[in-house]
Amino acid sequence: MKDVIIIGAGVTGCAIARELSRYDLDVLVLEREEDVCCGTSKANSAIVHAGFDAVPGTWKARLNVEGNRMMDALSEELDFPFRRNGSLVLCFSEDQIGGLEELYQRGIANGVPGLRIVKGEEIHQIEPNLSPDVYAMLYAPTGGIVCPFKMTIALAENAFENGVNFRFQTEVKKITPIPFSEKKDSKMPGGYRVRTVDAEYECRAVVNAAGVYADVFNNMVSSIPLHITPRRGEYILMDKKAGNFVSHTIFQQPTRLGKGILVTPTIHGNLLAGPTAEDINDREATNTTAAGLSQVMEKARISASRIPLNMAITSFCGLRACEEKGDFVLGEAEDAPGFFNAAGIDSPGLSSAPAIGVMLAGQIAGTLHASRKEIFHERRKDIPCIANSTPEEIAALIASDPAYGNVICRCETVTEGEIVNAIRRPLGARSLDGVKRRTRAGMGRCQSGFCSPKVMEILSRELGVSPLTLTKSGGSSFLLSGLTGEDV
Repeated sequence: MKDVIIIGAGVTGCAIARELSRYDLDVLVLEREEDVCCGTSKANSAIVHAGFDAVPGTWKARLNVEGNRMMDALSEELDFPFRRNGSLVLCFSEDQIGGLEELYQRGIANGVPGLRIVKGEEIHQIEPNLSPDVYAMLYAPTGGIVCPFKMTIALAENAFENGVNFRFQTEVKKITPIPFSEKKDSKMPGGYRVRTVDAEYECRAVVNAAGVYADVFNNMVSSIPLHITPRRGEYILMDKKAGNFVSHTIFQQPTRLGKGILVTPTIHGNLLAGPTAEDINDREATNTTAAGLSQVMEKARISASRIPLNMAITSFCGLRACEEKGDFVLGEAEDAPGFFNAAGIDSPGLSSAPAIGVMLAGQIAGTLHASRKEIFHERRKDIPCIANSTPEEIAALIASDPAYGNVICRCETVTEGEIVNAIRRPLGARSLDGVKRRTRAGMGRCQSGFCSPKVMEILSRELGVSPLTLTKSGGSSFLLSGLTGEDV
């Protein structure tokens, strides 16, 4: 009998897990993929929104602003990169100014500080490469950019250090309430059996953080149905040579389908454009399309006509979990005691995740009458990054371990020491993508064209497995099909 089972190891599930690890609870996270951060959390805009877009009074409005306020301290505690670069929303004619004013008023109602509407020459003083057609813009200085991979991994590692268990490649198939007659404690709130492909667990509470599948699990136990539509978003990522094209996150005025095509620097120095917004039925449709990428290019040029799209190094696609009522679905299901939803977490889900974690962990701990631990380790240290280190720091790292002097990924200057660290640390990498998310090996201009064989050698050596068993991203994504004649 577990106290809490969390379904899903994306940023929301890991934020809840980290906050629950503050309590004397036996918590288990079940994730169908081979690692944390394998769904929406790995394929998004990497934006910490200021909080001016959501309708006042909604969960999105409240938790976006709260999550934004938490981000500085959280990134310092858990050692992941975050920067407040500010965001801009553009309007291109006088008859669109009403939309900016509405966003401004929403932001004021939501408690977003520092908002102002900018016109005239100041527009291009703030952001010189914007289109000359920009008439006015809303400036939000508290907007930011973050690394979603490192943020999610940091939350998971800290949760693990504080006692949370994780099981990967463990897909949940069925959830059923435990009949009252079978409960060992008649005072126990709820109680569920969670069946996976190869095991069955019992728990006092379930947290449903299953992304685009969250409605499936809710509807197994609650007569109050949810309906989630996957919304596909496609992106184009440009080389670091284009990273300083803009310094702020640039939005166009939002529509019913979202905040439109943005142009933004990334926390690692690239330039990003996207996403599209296409409602689809396929919950696994994460391939990019020619039409989608053409749309990104066309609309990005509206904001900045000279955007260097010829410097694109890759494209990617993610799915947002859009619940039909348009807001996050959070808290204990009305007719399913002990079943807590964190469903419909689309934008601004990444920004809101820290606040969602605090809120739901508090509710669950209260329901289960859990006490806080006397000892909680709130700090976590990331893998040393040679690319961002001083000469003195690099010398010290190499002196402690010569592997930090062996560069494996030349595009991103990632060393063998960093890759070994990524594999050996808690919840360490087990695939090429796992190494990539933790170290950026393979995220540069050549997109792992040169470094992947060396990374595979290190993975094989450190894990003590045959190279034939290595995968790109778990499951059946094997990297090798067999041995050559010399190796047989």
